[in-house]
Amino acid sequence: MTVPPECPACAGRWPRAEQRITDFDQSIAYLHDDQFFPGWTVLVLKRHATELFALAPTERAALMEEVSRVAKALASVFNAHKMNYELLGNQIAHIHWHLIPRLADDPRRAEPVWRQDHGPLALPGPERSERIARIRAALER
Repeated sequence: MTVPPECPACAGRWPRAEQRITDFDQSIAYLHDDQFFPGWTVLVLKRHATELFALAPTERAALMEEVSRVAKALASVFNAHKMNYELLGNQIAHIHWHLIPRLADDPRRAEPVWRQDHGPLALPGPERSERIARIRAALER
């Protein structure tokens, strides 16, 4: 398969290495840049593909298990009221899931996060590292 040179996931330009939570067989989990919604994580497919139907059934099933495993860990760590799952690919045409714990006191919690107007909340390095460590610990349980 030819990888488009403009794919930031394949080129290693996105997400940033310091946001890496852990590697799985099919994907890599990263803490999202914007932590306005605490625990927002992206799970990025290791190989280039843009659509779920392009994956072999076993690959797709394994990816969905990884999505579920990360979602369960996030729900536990952040005491999520509900988990949101987004697979869009409009801006970055590479399979990646947005996994967003929604908390009981979220603003506009009945709506997608995209509708909440806010400035991105980037965590300072130590706080980001602590959040990543908490997620890793939950994944190991």
